[in-house]
Parts: sequence; structure tokens; C-alpha cells
Amino acid sequence: MSDWIDLRSDTVTQPCAAMREAMAAAPVGDDVYGDDPTVNALQQHAAELFGFEAALFAPSGTQTNLIALLVHCGRGDEYLVGQEAHTFRYEGGGAAVLGSIQPQPIANQPDGSLLLADIATQIKPRDIHFARTTLLALENTIGGKVLPAAYVAQATALAHERGLATHLDGARICNAAVAQGIDLRAAVAGFDSVSVCLSKGLGAPVGSILCGSRAFVEEGKRWRKMLGGGMRQAGTIAAAGLHALRHNVARLAEDHANAAFLADALQGIGGIAVSTPQTNIFYVDVPPAHCAGLAEALSAAGIRVSMAPRLRLVTHLGVTRAQLRTVADVFTTYFKH
Repeated sequence: MSDWIDLRSDTVTQPCAAMREAMAAAPVGDDVYGDDPTVNALQQHAAELFGFEAALFAPSGTQTNLIALLVHCGRGDEYLVGQEAHTFRYEGGGAAVLGSIQPQPIANQPDGSLLLADIATQIKPRDIHFARTTLLALENTIGGKVLPAAYVAQATALAHERGLATHLDGARICNAAVAQGIDLRAAVAGFDSVSVCLSKGLGAPVGSILCGSRAFVEEGKRWRKMLGGGMRQAGTIAAAGLHALRHNVARLAEDHANAAFLADALQGIGGIAVSTPQTNIFYVDVPPAHCAGLAEALSAAGIRVSMAPRLRLVTHLGVTRAQLRTVADVFTTYFKH
């Protein structure tokens, strides 16, 4: 089937015609030499947009997060991170494997935050018996939930007071900013570095941006090269990222509205529990006995999900309101029978 309704993730988005035109027309050069004008334009635009001195373009968010950890932390250091955070749970243990950096996981609260008291407790004393606590890493959004700006200010202030650097996995930070009605600089205030994915809701086919100080980014270039992220005529894909940042941030509100629409349509169905979305991600608790049958019904209707008892549904620019009505109809019909 060619026209799937794909709710697995916002990473499945396709570049629009205007983005493809920008990619085809992009002037390029060798980015390892710093000669690609489109990559340079993307990096400068992103740095200005998020309020940092410099930015670095890399192939993926996993790589930009790893680069940040490797720059902030030395061998034998540790970083504080949520149990549910992408950098800890879903990035293959890269910090430990490639950087000899120890994660100190902390339980996430229901709203996605880490208790300030837990952060303070896990900062190790300067003693030869302990790894050196060097960094606090937060994620926004996390599981589709937006960290409140007041909380972020408190957490980053605590970290800085205790001598820690701060990094934000901002894979969906644009969603967080749009949901809160604040600008992107305000959304990342308090962080020494931030990773921003271009290939999720923003609709670019590939790439992520890492923002920080000039010195931080210069050191990051070395790690990017070592990790295999040094690209040559990368302007072709950088043009997509530039188009995404210029045109696709404000439209994330449409994805949020679509998630709210679908969640509301599913709320009245007996036998399932539906969370209330804050952005473009929400969860449906499906009885395990119905997972296989529901997955079959959805697939037969051309709907893709990553079926699980805790089912994540993600709206994005590739899904229309009419398609979401179809999704709701399939759920309703299945559980009615």
C-alpha cells in the first residue's frame, strides 16, 4: 500500500515540494573544510534563532547529543539524566561505550521533570571514590510532555550553582516552544548547549543541529569528525534544514491540534485509556489481549502504528485531519465488535 497513514513517529515525514526545490538548488562545498555555504548558512541561522554563539550541523540527533556529552564530560565523569531520557535509554549507551562517561539516571516524574531534590542528591562530592558529576542533561519535550519554563529555570540554575554544565536534548524543542507560546531563545534559556532535530516534526529528511559557545562548537567539530559525521557536499541536506527552520516551526501548532482531535475522538471508546496530548504525541493503553487484533485492523485500513499495550501515536505534517477521522473510525469499529 503506497498511501499509509503513518502514526509511528514524526520521523516519517517527507520533504515537501518547496523543500526539495531548495535542496536541488543549494550551493555546496566541502563542509569538512568549512567551505559549504549552505551548511554555514544553516549553522549561522540556527545559532541566531536559538540565541547561541555558534552551531554545528550533524547527521543525527543521536550524534549531536553524543558530541555534547563528549565535549562537556571527560573520561570518568558522569552526567545526570532522566531514566526515560533519550540520551540514556535510546542511544545505545554511546556516552559510556565511546566516551567512558558514566550516566547517573534519575527517576522522571509524571510530568517528565526530575525532582530538584533528586538532582541535588545525585551530585557527587569531590572525592576520589566518585565519578566527577559534570553535566545535567534534560529533554524537552519528553514523551510529548513540555517541561514548564519555571522548572527549567530552577533546574539549570541549580546545576550552574553546583558547578555543572547543562545540555538540552531538544529534539522536539520547537514543539515545546510552540505549545508554550514562547520564542525559541526563551525555550532554551539556561542551557549551555542544545541539540535540535530537523528530521522530526520540522520535516527535513535528515540532520540535527548542536548549538553552544564558539569554543564548544570548535571542540564539537573534532568529535563529529571522529564519530564519522564529517560530511562533504552536505549543503544539499542542509538546505532542507534551513527551509524547515524558516517555514515549519509555527505550523507545528497544526500537529498539536490534530493530536488533540484524535485523542478526543478516541476518548469515548470503551476498553482503552487515552492520555491528553500537550504537543503531537499521546498514548493509548490497549489491553494486551487486543493488541494483535487491533494491529491487524489498523494495518488492513492502511494505518501504521508501533503496536504495544502502551501505544504511542504521533501526528505530523504528513497526516491530515481527514485521515485521523479514518483512524478513529477503525478504533471505534474494532472495539465495538
